[in-house]
Amino acid sequence: MRYMHSTKKWHLTLSADNLHVMKWYVDASFAVHPDFQSHTGGVMTMGGGAMQAMSKKQKLNSRSSTHAELIRVDDAITQVLWTRMFMEEQGYPIEKNILYQDNMRPILLKKNGRSSAGKRSRTLNIRYFFVTDQVEKGNLTIEHMPNNDMWGDYMTKPLQGEKFPKFWALIQGDQED
Repeated sequence: MRYMHSTKKWHLTLSADNLHVMKWYVDASFAVHPDFQSHTGGVMTMGGGAMQAMSKKQKLNSRSSTHAELIRVDDAITQVLWTRMFMEEQGYPIEKNILYQDNMRPILLKKNGRSSAGKRSRTLNIRYFFVTDQVEKGNLTIEHMPNNDMWGDYMTKPLQGEKFPKFWALIQGDQED
């Protein structure tokens, strides 16, 4: 109740510029917890303001930042698919799901195909091939987002300087993405 009382002046403004395009901003912070587990988070928007947001500790330890990011992308896809089905049941067919990622390695793994899933990445095979399969089916596209514009950082990292108010305003719907 204290939180509700202290934030009652804040507002959340949602706008849907295009009800047929969902944008997902996902991120992971590698080995940031005392037990060296990574932290994962993300934001979904269809215009202004966050329609979905999440932040949580990953359930398993990652061997690299690429692994942590791929786990996050894999986990996000289940949200993407569920949200897509929900929106379509409401009468809003989703034409495009864009998943933004600030780490290039998971994107390169996806674009390079099987040959890039070498010995160092073998533990990622199940997640990697699930992600690749969903991209090939056209359920989503994965695109690079520069770190300075990654909304997902708000859910995974302690932000300082200009980033905190910038992402806070975007998530609250005070600015357009």
